[in-house]
Amino acid sequence: MSKKTDEHSGPTTTGQSRGPGVSRRRLIGGAGAAGAAGLVLGAAGGAGGYAATRDDAPAALTTVGATEAMFHGKHQPGITTPLQARGHLIAFDLAAGAGRREAAALMRRWSAVAERLMAGEPVGGGAGHDTGVALDAGPSSLTITFGFGRTFFARTGLTAHLPPSLDPLPPFSSDHLDAKRSEGDLWVQIGADDALVAFHALRAVQKEAGSTARPRWQMNGFNRTPGATARPMTARNLMGQIDGTGNPEPAESDFDARIFVPAGGPSAYAWLEGGSYAVVRRIRMLLDDWEKLPVERQERVIGRRKADGAPLSGGSETTEMDLDKAGPDGKLLIPDNAHARISSPEKNGGAAMLRRPFSYHDGMSDDGTPEAGLLFICWQADPFKGFIPVQRKLDRGDALSPFIRHEASGLFAVPGGAAAGEYVGQRLLEA
Repeated sequence: MSKKTDEHSGPTTTGQSRGPGVSRRRLIGGAGAAGAAGLVLGAAGGAGGYAATRDDAPAALTTVGATEAMFHGKHQPGITTPLQARGHLIAFDLAAGAGRREAAALMRRWSAVAERLMAGEPVGGGAGHDTGVALDAGPSSLTITFGFGRTFFARTGLTAHLPPSLDPLPPFSSDHLDAKRSEGDLWVQIGADDALVAFHALRAVQKEAGSTARPRWQMNGFNRTPGATARPMTARNLMGQIDGTGNPEPAESDFDARIFVPAGGPSAYAWLEGGSYAVVRRIRMLLDDWEKLPVERQERVIGRRKADGAPLSGGSETTEMDLDKAGPDGKLLIPDNAHARISSPEKNGGAAMLRRPFSYHDGMSDDGTPEAGLLFICWQADPFKGFIPVQRKLDRGDALSPFIRHEASGLFAVPGGAAAGEYVGQRLLEA
């Protein structure tokens, strides 16, 4: 059986059929080894013959492979979904001559492919259409999330529906942005707990774009694999720091108000209800410089202990920071310019965002330094109340700034989830 997850809950078990035939998920996962063997022996063609000659009966998918995220829902997947082990971010520009009609057809195709792949099914569409890359795997928590950049609205004649919160991000002093790797008409986030499943989805999305849209940029990331630690833990970034402490939690009463666009706004932007805004930043970490610092200095730059993520004011990772606590020498335990202090909601009028990043490593630069860092992705109901005020504050004196460089940037409006029978963005494109 596969485990299905929605955006605000843990995995549940489902064994429902998804139409005629035997999908790869049902073939491998089934209901335990005996059930899987029965399915294989009943299947037509080479698969049944191959299984019949094996000494070992096919086994059920592991927990990692069997976990399935929901495509349909109030919100798109990939926002509050737990961090995934592998990710691909890709932006597209509409081709010359492609407009609203072509964009609607593309979103319809992409949504159909996403729904099938997230359920662990092949892409479909005839012989040879599916690459077979993930043929032996289950859903592996695959999520595919779609967003629209500012330029999308002019190219589709939908400027009347362009929300003010999609205005360009202001410049920051730490920016060294490459325009060719920034922004885009369309944005797709792919995440999975298996690298082949994620790559399979990436190829499907690229192929379905056809002549309607061309890739503008692509970035590939990773996180720790689920189950690699003795217990669930907040992820570490490539600096070795626990990254994600203090994220808003879905159980908090104001979580939805902070992260998702509420209903009741102007009718021109009703298509965005239940959606969110994604700020995407490629942040290079200057690891050679960072790693020269002693651990004690690294901790003062961040404001938290490296070993367990606890604030320097004391306690455990989840202990609230005491920003006024001083040591025996009278100095603040969490320095004035510590990253954790400056970015804290207490210092930013309650501004909050849901950080959901991937790490990246793209080899070495010509000078021998690693091309590595963070694919920073944050979600909020309004970037002018989330990312922007926090980044402005960091821009004025964050102790971490000398060790990072913002090299690419994008802001995307991510529609709410598609209801059954809908495609993502339908309420905008058919407005």
